[in-house]
Amino acid sequence: MKNTFRKEVTEGLERTNKLKLEILKESDIHHLPVAVQKYILYTGSIGKNKVLNFRVEFKGRIRSKPGDDFMKLTSVQYNFMDYPTRIFYITAKKKGVPVKGIHVYKNFKAKMIIKILGLFTVVDAKGKEMDQGETVTVFNDMCFMAPATLIDRNIEWKEVDEKTVEAKFTNGGITIKATLLFNDKGELVNFISKDRCETIDGKTYYNYPWHTPVISYMDINGYRLPSGARLIYEHTDGKFCYGEFELENIEYNCKQLK
Repeated sequence: MKNTFRKEVTEGLERTNKLKLEILKESDIHHLPVAVQKYILYTGSIGKNKVLNFRVEFKGRIRSKPGDDFMKLTSVQYNFMDYPTRIFYITAKKKGVPVKGIHVYKNFKAKMIIKILGLFTVVDAKGKEMDQGETVTVFNDMCFMAPATLIDRNIEWKEVDEKTVEAKFTNGGITIKATLLFNDKGELVNFISKDRCETIDGKTYYNYPWHTPVISYMDINGYRLPSGARLIYEHTDGKFCYGEFELENIEYNCKQLK
């Protein structure tokens, strides 16, 4: 899995390194809903380079189902915006046993592999539900980790009110929907979608609303970005928080693999 991670990231870097960087200007965001414009300004994205790729490090904890203990985790991911791509590598421990996993979203297709001890596969997920779900995740990453990318022509916006915006994001033949909620400061405080199904084993999928409420914001590398968030599925008997992530580092327009 680590070799796959390195290979996919290297291919993406070689591709985006050939592209020209441009500055994000206020004129680039005038077509967006007012709440989204305010958010992009709040994050400090104007006057900086547009985003071709980004690298993110997280720490946090995760679990599979209600009642399970949380596993501590660390993760590294790279996203590429020319052809939406997400390469996510995670390491954790379950009752002292190492667990590793990789998510790859590329060319409109997604797969997720989780292994114990790096040898025994416990999840091997792929198919239309994964493709759609990871399209949601890619758009969620754009919203929270790379606000400058919200000028993307593949996003269709609808303003509900001054603090609520609906969005459709299309990649390939997949279109997903999400609702974005903002506060008075201009911060994006929650993202809700019904298009990201829950799965434990990669075989059975359940269509529950997916929420990613923000816990906090922080100043990092010249930007003000969400620094912590919860991952929640809205089950019929209540909300299930299956993960909490804390931002450790983020870099834009990377030139080489780290």
